[in-house]
Amino acid sequence: MADPMASAAACTDLLSRARSEMRADVPATAEALAAALRAQAWLEHARLANRAAKTLLDEAAELAERHRLDRRMREVLVSRAAVHLELGEHSAARRDLLAALGETRHDLPPELGLQQASLYYNTGELRTAAQLCRRVLADPSAPVELRAKVANNLAIITVQQGSPDAALELLDMAEELASAVAPALVAAFASSRAWVLAQAGRLAESMRQFSAAEERYTEAGLPTAELLLEQLDAFIDLRLLPEALALAERAVAEFGAHDVALMGGDARYRAARVALLAGHSDAAYELARDVAAEFRRQRRAGWTARADVLAGRAAWEGGRRDEVSLARVQRAAGVLRQLGLRAAAVDANLFAGRVALARSRRVVAMRHLDAARRQSARGSVLVRLEGRLAAALAAEAGGNDRETLRHSRTGLATLSRHRAALGSMELRALASGHGTELGQIGMRVLLRSGSAAAVLDWMERTRAASLLTMAPPAGPEVKSQLAALSAVQAELESARRAGTAEPPALLARQAELESEVRRSSWREPAPKDPSSAPVTLTAARTLLDGRTAVAFGSDGPDAFAAVLTARRTRLVPLGPADRIRAESDAVLFALRRLTRSGPERSLQAARVSAEHGIDVLRALLLDPLGLAPDVPLVVLPDVVTRNIAWSAMHPAPTSVAPSLSLWARSAHNGSTRSGATVLVAGPDLPGATQEVAAVAALHQTPVVLVPPYGTVEAVTAVLAGADLAHLACHGLLRLDNPTFSALRLSGGDLSLHQLDLLGSAPARVVLAACDSAAGVAYEGDEVLGFVGALMARGTRGLVASIAPIVDLEAVALNTALHAHLGRGADMADGLCRARAEVDRDDPRGFANWCAATAYGAG
Repeated sequence: MADPMASAAACTDLLSRARSEMRADVPATAEALAAALRAQAWLEHARLANRAAKTLLDEAAELAERHRLDRRMREVLVSRAAVHLELGEHSAARRDLLAALGETRHDLPPELGLQQASLYYNTGELRTAAQLCRRVLADPSAPVELRAKVANNLAIITVQQGSPDAALELLDMAEELASAVAPALVAAFASSRAWVLAQAGRLAESMRQFSAAEERYTEAGLPTAELLLEQLDAFIDLRLLPEALALAERAVAEFGAHDVALMGGDARYRAARVALLAGHSDAAYELARDVAAEFRRQRRAGWTARADVLAGRAAWEGGRRDEVSLARVQRAAGVLRQLGLRAAAVDANLFAGRVALARSRRVVAMRHLDAARRQSARGSVLVRLEGRLAAALAAEAGGNDRETLRHSRTGLATLSRHRAALGSMELRALASGHGTELGQIGMRVLLRSGSAAAVLDWMERTRAASLLTMAPPAGPEVKSQLAALSAVQAELESARRAGTAEPPALLARQAELESEVRRSSWREPAPKDPSSAPVTLTAARTLLDGRTAVAFGSDGPDAFAAVLTARRTRLVPLGPADRIRAESDAVLFALRRLTRSGPERSLQAARVSAEHGIDVLRALLLDPLGLAPDVPLVVLPDVVTRNIAWSAMHPAPTSVAPSLSLWARSAHNGSTRSGATVLVAGPDLPGATQEVAAVAALHQTPVVLVPPYGTVEAVTAVLAGADLAHLACHGLLRLDNPTFSALRLSGGDLSLHQLDLLGSAPARVVLAACDSAAGVAYEGDEVLGFVGALMARGTRGLVASIAPIVDLEAVALNTALHAHLGRGADMADGLCRARAEVDRDDPRGFANWCAATAYGAG
């Protein structure tokens, strides 16, 4: 019973012997067979073959009844109740437990108490389940294995009731007891610990624990379906949606292939949650509605309420708002509160409040939003965030701007602490999405107030916050995996150079290693000193030193700019954001056309189109600001304006940064270092080697790496601590997996993960690569790309391209840039001077003139 998978052969042999020796006139042989049937049934139950288990237990029950084996009958009934529960047959499970209880209702046997607690837990009655668990745990007659299981189950209940520290103490007890019983129990409890850590908001720690649990499951030979469900919850909270979708599909398929209707329903509910988060509202609605009906058949009140709320949210977000029943959502919220399902009750009350507000039921809305706020107080970080969101919505609906801002600010501060505890830049960027609505609510209030300083300060709280946390260099696990990945990439490049097809086995190994690197990065420890406080406007004014900073944002459909100068801060409305986005896309399209071969007439047409688009964007974005043409600019773009050719928009030196705080940090990072100048040429670019040779002539004793010597290992070894680095190579933007966006070097790719190997990034970097300024946007105004990653690592100034570049035509521009840098110019000033020397009448020269962009203050 403690480790059925390890006893499989013994169980099968025992049952065979018991059947062969069965004699109807010898009660002891009937008892032996009943015990053997129960043992084999428990093995089938562990294998998730619960129909087969029930058949065996039915036979055992019939034997025990016929031969009046009362003790064996009670054992069989308790085991069969567990099997009925997994099959989703709650009424049958309850009948078996009542029959097993018999006349001993005031003297509950421990094994019966465990199954009763499981029954109540799975129907959502947490308080009753917890009481039964505590009763069993206090029973000195309970076997060690049983006490371990009960401590584990009570931990799972306790964390849902809002006490994660107490839950972890219970798991300590469970694991200590299990260590004396069987490896299978240790594995199962390791999975529980990982899930509890995730529910407690300790997500990176949870990822590490899940990895350990997976190894233990494999060693113990346990089915991984239940582990998948627990991992899925963590992936949802981490907003790792593609991975969560894949995991949900696996879990649904695995449970669907076995007789586990109970967990099969749980898996389908989670799949609906993921679908909704991923924007597939129709699919989420259908799945949630179906699973709600299934939970009703199983008489699982808590899960039914959860699924009703989820179906309502999916219909609401899918535009089918008339179909959402406020009364049903209110009933669900009441059920969840009564059952003590804290996190689900907060979610339900928040949604009920939203619906009531939209239907002008203000009193009802306030009641539910206040309930969500109160119930969230003892929840995890993400539950508390929902509570703050509910409070902010209520305050805004009540016209109390001060309280709205207080709740929004407190919620964002909570999110900041949560985000800083994550060691992976990717996870920090994803986590910002949890605060998107709080940021929008606060922005609405501040825009109504008309305070430009307050608006700009708020933008700094909600923009590119993940980049302000400086993570330590990658750990040994990631380093080892990246080394293996570089070796595979070198083999793939050799195949490409030989003109042969890339071996499928190597491509599969590359994908496998990328997945391993990414997962390992999720488990990296949090930085000891997050350094994530936004810059104050007073400090920013001093650092600007005559420059003007312009932060762009939007409020619903309308764009605006917050302008910061030495003397004042002001807000300027800019009109529809959609028009800005359309013009920006048109300019990028025209610039891409200019980099392709074609007839001269076509190139000139593309040049005219690009120039016209830039003029329109200038009229939309800069002309309303009334800036003098000779004032240096610091541009802080949002998601609408981040791909604009800012260098072409303003005649004075212009630098760009993900946020004012990150720009200020780059200005704080001091003067030029005494480190090396590193010049790297990538493969398959005729102009790259020529460019590096021309730039090298401008520097004393530079480190020059050209093919085949510019490998990933060689380049990363000299980049850390360098004063200036120039990388002329192909750029690869990975929309599917942005942390593997890369610069192609000899024999491999320099990815964002490879940058994590650096103790510090070069002080200044020229990325002479196509689309090197591009990145992938996340919710919460976060972008993952080379520019942000380098600035987060300490780079003070960069030049990168927002579009493809023309290889040979870029040589003159970059050589001129280095000449000006050598005379003491910063990146923005040097680029501005170098661009003045470009022949803009040449369509390809014009493309490079537009695309090259300076970032940071160095």
